[in-house]
Amino acid sequence: MNFLDKNSNTNIIIAGIIALIVGVGVARFVFTSLLPSMLEEQLTLTFAGVLASVNFVGYLSGSIFAIFIKDMQSKVKWFRIGLVLAILMTLVLATTTHEVIWFISRIIAGFAAAMGLVVGSAIVMSKLKFEDKTKAMGIHFSGIGFSIAVCDIVTRLVFAYEGSWQDTWMVLTLFGAVIALYPLYILDFDKTQTSHTQKHKIDKSIFSVFVIVLIAAYFTEGVGFVIQGTFLPDIINSIEGLEGLGELTWLIVGISGIFSCILWMRLAASFGYVNIIIIAMSIQAVGVLIPAVTAHPFLNILSGVFYGGTFVGLVALFMSLGGKLAGNNPVILMGALTTAYGIGQVIAPLYAVVLTDWSGNYNYALYVTAVIIIGGIALLFGAKRVLKIHY
Repeated sequence: MNFLDKNSNTNIIIAGIIALIVGVGVARFVFTSLLPSMLEEQLTLTFAGVLASVNFVGYLSGSIFAIFIKDMQSKVKWFRIGLVLAILMTLVLATTTHEVIWFISRIIAGFAAAMGLVVGSAIVMSKLKFEDKTKAMGIHFSGIGFSIAVCDIVTRLVFAYEGSWQDTWMVLTLFGAVIALYPLYILDFDKTQTSHTQKHKIDKSIFSVFVIVLIAAYFTEGVGFVIQGTFLPDIINSIEGLEGLGELTWLIVGISGIFSCILWMRLAASFGYVNIIIIAMSIQAVGVLIPAVTAHPFLNILSGVFYGGTFVGLVALFMSLGGKLAGNNPVILMGALTTAYGIGQVIAPLYAVVLTDWSGNYNYALYVTAVIIIGGIALLFGAKRVLKIHY
């Protein structure tokens, strides 16, 4: 097999997964892997929460920016910029501990992550030569799970050789720079290719009552995603008797996320999107509550399985349903969904650190998060019953 063939579907999917490892793993999720070590030696919990929040501000900005990149060559340009920025911002964390520089770097890393995920996925979808791309894109989004697992394994290897968290950031910089070469090469288009993106007028009629409910529910999922996505290893480690289990749980999150997207999308095709979203969010809410109510090691590992097994799939489910509802006018609805999700991501780390500093543990932050997720479930369940939704 020729791994340098830019038009091979297999190569395109591999390149897309590697792009997610760099753009999402190195630029975002490694921060979660290293958080316990950085809290011991460098960061306060409050500043860690602020860094997580501004990272999602950058991601939100990048996601909205991506909506307006119409030309395919421009998509490729910004995708490449994103991967380079992801690597450079990782180098920043390896070489300085200046708080202002870290603050700025986390914003830029969030923007880079959006270029890697949102723009990179658009390029992958455009390049793939399948009549039905649903299954292939499900495999592509498994890269989010790979991004957690692979980067966590790299982190473990550095610590196994008695490296520090700064050494880990440096190794990840070099690792990211090397593997990024493949997607930078494969995910490209002929200079002569033109974009076939059609321009549609904004149709406000797509904002039905159900669509507004869907946007509100996606906001609650943004909240549900970010608490464990930022703090899970430290949450588990802070439970008496479970010290050191947080890192293993985080690795299990990544492994659980690899195949979840394909599973949830297949279930949605058979049983309806709204039904499956409600089930997935319910499982996620249970996972959020587990560390707050029990110190049982198996159950806390299971909380990682529930989180990793739902959050990637829920993004795919909400966005796919949004695409179906938008018809020929997807841009504005995708923008509204992304914005709502992003606002949830920005807010959640801030209230989490306030409640944790006040109470001395993560329990209240977890309770509030679970209640918010349940609120989203209630909205969808109510819409299903009252509006007779059959999606």
